[in-house]
Amino acid sequence: MRSKDFFCKVVMTAFMLLWTTSICAKTVTGKVLSASDNEPLLGATVIVQGKQGGSVTDLDGNFSIEANDGQTLVVSYIGFITQRVKVNGDNLVIKLEEEANSLNDVVVIGYGVQKKKLVTGANINVKGDDIAKLNTSNPLQALQGQTPGMTIISQSGQPGSGLKVNIRGMGTINGSDPLYIIDGIRGDIASLNPADIESIDVLKDAASAAIYGSQSANGVVLITTKSGKEGRAVVSFDGYVGWQNKPRSVKMLNAHEYMTILDEQAINSGKQPYDWSAYKSIYNADGSVVDTDWVDQMFRKNAQTGSYNIGVTGGSKTGNYALTLGYMNQEGIVGGKDVSNYERYNFRVNSDWQVKPWLKIGEQVSFIYTKNRGVSVGNAYNNTLKGAFGMSPLVPVYGKNNYKSPYLNTKFMDWQDVQAMGNPYGLMMTNTNNENNAARFSANVYADAEWLKDLHFRTVVGYEYYSSDYRNFTPIYEFSDYSRNINQTRVSQNASHNHQLTWTNTLSYSWKWKAHSLNALVGTEAYQFSGIGVGAGQGKLKSGFDDWSHAYISNGTASSPEDGLSASGAPALKQRMFSYFGRAGWNWKETYMLNATLRADASSKFARGNRWGYFPSVSAGWLVSNERFWKPVANILDYFKLRVSWGQVGNQNIGDLMFVSPITTAGVYYLFGNQYGAAAQAPFYGAYESRLANEKVKWETSEQIDLGFDARAIDGRLNINFDWYYKTTKDWLVVAPILATAGTGAPYINGGDVKNTGVEVGLSWSDRLGKDLHYYVNVNGAYNHNEVGNIPTEDGIIHGTDGNGQLYDNSTEFYRASNGRPIGYFWGYKTAGVFQNQQDINDWIAAGNGVLQSDVQPGDVKYYDIDHNGVINDADKVNLGNGMPDFTYGFTLGFDYKGFDFNVTANGMVGNDVVQAYRNVGTKTANYTTEVLSRWTGEGTSNKYPRVTENNINWQFSDLFIHDGSFLRVSNITLGYDFVKILNTQLFSQARLYFQIQNALTFTKYNGMDPEIGYGVNSWASGIDLGYYPRPRTILVGVNLKF
Repeated sequence: MRSKDFFCKVVMTAFMLLWTTSICAKTVTGKVLSASDNEPLLGATVIVQGKQGGSVTDLDGNFSIEANDGQTLVVSYIGFITQRVKVNGDNLVIKLEEEANSLNDVVVIGYGVQKKKLVTGANINVKGDDIAKLNTSNPLQALQGQTPGMTIISQSGQPGSGLKVNIRGMGTINGSDPLYIIDGIRGDIASLNPADIESIDVLKDAASAAIYGSQSANGVVLITTKSGKEGRAVVSFDGYVGWQNKPRSVKMLNAHEYMTILDEQAINSGKQPYDWSAYKSIYNADGSVVDTDWVDQMFRKNAQTGSYNIGVTGGSKTGNYALTLGYMNQEGIVGGKDVSNYERYNFRVNSDWQVKPWLKIGEQVSFIYTKNRGVSVGNAYNNTLKGAFGMSPLVPVYGKNNYKSPYLNTKFMDWQDVQAMGNPYGLMMTNTNNENNAARFSANVYADAEWLKDLHFRTVVGYEYYSSDYRNFTPIYEFSDYSRNINQTRVSQNASHNHQLTWTNTLSYSWKWKAHSLNALVGTEAYQFSGIGVGAGQGKLKSGFDDWSHAYISNGTASSPEDGLSASGAPALKQRMFSYFGRAGWNWKETYMLNATLRADASSKFARGNRWGYFPSVSAGWLVSNERFWKPVANILDYFKLRVSWGQVGNQNIGDLMFVSPITTAGVYYLFGNQYGAAAQAPFYGAYESRLANEKVKWETSEQIDLGFDARAIDGRLNINFDWYYKTTKDWLVVAPILATAGTGAPYINGGDVKNTGVEVGLSWSDRLGKDLHYYVNVNGAYNHNEVGNIPTEDGIIHGTDGNGQLYDNSTEFYRASNGRPIGYFWGYKTAGVFQNQQDINDWIAAGNGVLQSDVQPGDVKYYDIDHNGVINDADKVNLGNGMPDFTYGFTLGFDYKGFDFNVTANGMVGNDVVQAYRNVGTKTANYTTEVLSRWTGEGTSNKYPRVTENNINWQFSDLFIHDGSFLRVSNITLGYDFVKILNTQLFSQARLYFQIQNALTFTKYNGMDPEIGYGVNSWASGIDLGYYPRPRTILVGVNLKF
């Protein structure tokens, strides 16, 4: 009986405890959001720690779960860091941080996707949010310093200008830009709205890029645009306004320094110094000397820029959508918006629809319209800023003597020596009449059918239409006898349009058998590009119609070419390519991985018999950290994968129909008697071959080996990536050496090669201090060595002629490619100092060295006599440097704390040289940079810069023109705060205000405006500073709103 009573008491006690516990438990509700953008996370798992069961968030991120105060909720979501939160209240808001390098993340590869931890190639993934927050007009600018091995150099700071990009070194002289694939179809990244980008994946090694075959020798950049997500509609607005200024200036001589130098020049040339009092036009009304800073005069302060984007995303179980509408404008800091300006309008809509359980369809449609006007940034004779560097500071900007303009005409100055110097500011402000408008429409439509389980057939049709029109008006003006247009107004108009059509079909299958996972893909692709362009010119615009508003061809009255009448055009251009490709992949327990690809391309650019090119690759990976022997170190280094790859890719960047001999007609005068034809007679016309044919011309081929590893340590906080590569590009497409007696142009042939060897390292650290502070640091660097092998020309050289006058008359060639040297190296004389006295000259000559000057004097430059033959000539010119860097690097650091966010990004280069081509090379009255103040003025005063004279005897192209362009640029500083918690409203899920400085600081020894110079006459030359249009320093204020 007692035992029965005891049993009853136990049962009643247990029942009371359970009842008490149920009374204390309560329903806890909350919301799970993404910390980066405050977007709700659908499908996040919420459980009570130590308990079974739980809750899953709905479309708006909401959850409900039974829990007690003090208990811990474990919240997890794929791709995000799991968070543990103690219950303290009924309504929780939990924000999950994205896992910096989640190994289960899916990354984009050629014609598909793959888990990051299974990738066996050398790829880089950059998230779209990291691109958009830097607020660059061109997405490529945002990649600077974030993508080791990808060198990105600005060609100009002018709004809308391009960038020079190469991946793992310069591999060709026929265009080094990589292939850009936007949503599976080749496209133009420069005009893409950064706000539309979901991610960018860079395929650096040949094994990753080989599936794109003949187009991928320079690497491949895959851009994925944003798509919608299942959940409620989210409306976003992102906008900023900013003010731009030049970041630094070049120090030119002021009036007093300039007058001193010119007097010294005259004396050193055997003349008398100037009598400055005789020139009344160089004095102001108050008697002071005119002192114009022409370089500063060319710039505008606080040029405005702005960008505004509206987006809507959402979706359901059967479909999703994303729509964006954007506008951006950037005024130029040179001359202001009327001189250089860029506007872009963007519209994009992407959607995906599950119309059947086995069929998914979708599209990506975009329209981009741009308006652009700008200053000339070409050679020394066609460069707006170049004239400002040489203009005399004694010349005023404005003058009353020019009836056509308020700007001074130097021909009326009483100082004859400057009468030929045109007013650069007046010329810039007068010739603002140019505009280029372009429209680009692209549409990709796809269908993906899963015929059997894991067997997918996907077809994609991509179409792009591009049109542009350009108009230029030249008014009547005169700023000197050589800088004028005094006879008639002129107008030119050009228009072009092209179509691009791509049809891609792929069949993919993946399956598992025990511990083995296999996947295969086969496909075909057909591509066609067609385009046409026309142009016309007119002169003698009708009276009343001779201004920019009326400057059209229809308003001209010219009736002959002499009056400005012209027309141009060409037959429609067509390029076609057809391809087969395939890929196979295998892994065992995600530990051992093997992948292989093969692509076959046929191109219309080559003759029958040489149209097909074959591009294979193979790569392997070993996830060492999955092995049992790794367990002792797994607590520290929890992920370690080795990679090795080999592949071949191609390049077909030559003109069309280069394998045939074009027939050209021309008029010539034949010799009859003592004259060429009869007076007033037209020439005799005939047809001839303008170029020899070569039906054997074929693809350039690039072969690459890559060894690397990926590692993760210290609980995933530290990530390490390392790669070593050896890349050889062979069968260059070069112009053949032929005799001048051939009487026609030379054909393209294959021959020559270039080797690029390098290493790349990337380190990233992400961690938390307490529950509120999250911080991160990313560092990367890359080294590349470039060397040309055999070039199949008579002298083994590809000459970079100075036909565009980059250095006026002191050099006909100063860059080239030759055997054993890097592509595009600078070629000139090496100096050995300055002759200090006559004995120094005598000793130099007695040692068997030559001199370049005909009447050498103390203060003149010593040029090394490399071959010691007593004569200075081209045989003594050597490699003086290269415009491409040896080492590139970058870093990003930042933190998030209670709504605040701070970010700094920086990038740099080491070993890039700059040719300072804007400097005075001995022109009598041109201005100098202040470097001339360090000139030789007597024994022991300088052993670098020579004496000044009125000719260019000491300014032949040499290392005196070469400057070290190495730099570290703090490219972006951002501080933001999200006011959502303060506003305490359901209206906003994000209400962020931020301040940003772009191009904040540059640390460099280079004394020009900007050490990052990608300009060169040819695509394979860079680092030539002609009076560079610098990148502006910009201060921005912006907002990010989400509803």
